[in-house]
Amino acid sequence: MNELREVEVVVVGAGQAGLAGAYHVRRAGFEPDRDFVVLDHSPAPGGAWQFRWPSLTYGKVHGMHALPGMELTEADPARPSAEVIGAYFDRYEHAFDLRVRRPVEVRAVREGDGGRLLVETSDGIWSTRALINATGTWDQPFWPRYPGQETFRGRQLHTAQYAGPEEFAGKRVVVVGGGASGTQHLLELAPYAAATTWVTRRPPVFREGPFDEDAGRAAVALVEERVREGLPPHSVVSVTGLPLNDAIRRGLADGVLDRRPMFDRITPDGVEWRDGSRVDADVILWATGFRAALGHLAPLRLRAPGGGIRMEGTRTVADPRIHLVGYGPSASTIGANRAGRAAVRDIRRLLAEDRPAAA
Repeated sequence: MNELREVEVVVVGAGQAGLAGAYHVRRAGFEPDRDFVVLDHSPAPGGAWQFRWPSLTYGKVHGMHALPGMELTEADPARPSAEVIGAYFDRYEHAFDLRVRRPVEVRAVREGDGGRLLVETSDGIWSTRALINATGTWDQPFWPRYPGQETFRGRQLHTAQYAGPEEFAGKRVVVVGGGASGTQHLLELAPYAAATTWVTRRPPVFREGPFDEDAGRAAVALVEERVREGLPPHSVVSVTGLPLNDAIRRGLADGVLDRRPMFDRITPDGVEWRDGSRVDADVILWATGFRAALGHLAPLRLRAPGGGIRMEGTRTVADPRIHLVGYGPSASTIGANRAGRAAVRDIRRLLAEDRPAAA
């Protein structure tokens, strides 16, 4: 389809950040399909949650915050988070008549005529005056490179490919990564695997006590400082530490969470440290996180010399028409909600300024 369709705002992505942004666009008086459109490449509602492994139940999810205007209530903690959140997002889209178009792949965003942007997709081209980008990170798993990686005779996979612990029964598994996914994998794998080894670049930091608003603001401020300087953002989770809950305490007590420093090389049969110590392995599971999925914005040349995108709030400094929500300091679920509101406030101001004065 090559038809050029015009709207005021295009929202790319329908996860937490995209739906929050679309909600605030709708509340600002914009009509779906006429004034704005939401494009999502996923096959169903649920954002990245729909791809999470079945054993990640809703009760294991850390800090899922409700979308604006609709609480998530009476969710069964024993149900897979993919089902709970997918159903919730589906109800939300219908309740607020957001009319998400899916599956639609956004391939590139380019400069158009008359100060407009062209959004090239698998469903044709959209011309827009502003864009809310909420593409998250799930499509960009980060795979570190280590000497000898290509010689490993076992299996290597990333968190994005993890389907549950049963397939690792009787295997010797090395889990790489100090975040929440790494610890969740280890705790799940331990009853099935022949052996598990946990390695991280830095010693993990476990957080005691509640994570209050002051701590949250301090963590977000650290991430925000990086994006203001045009550096690639660290995740908010990376500066908050791991919550020391009962499951973590048990893992520490029984040795499942006995962390080792990062290995220096990968061998055909496992991993090896500089001092000559080694661990034999059948599987290396890379719980090494994700990077922002922003390749479609490359034609706009938004990146700063530091490798990130300089931001003022949710607005990119290089192009005030582009807002990134769910990026950097707004990568948490509550941050995404606030970012959606802030982005729409800025966009309304931008569109008002751009309109020609009445004769």
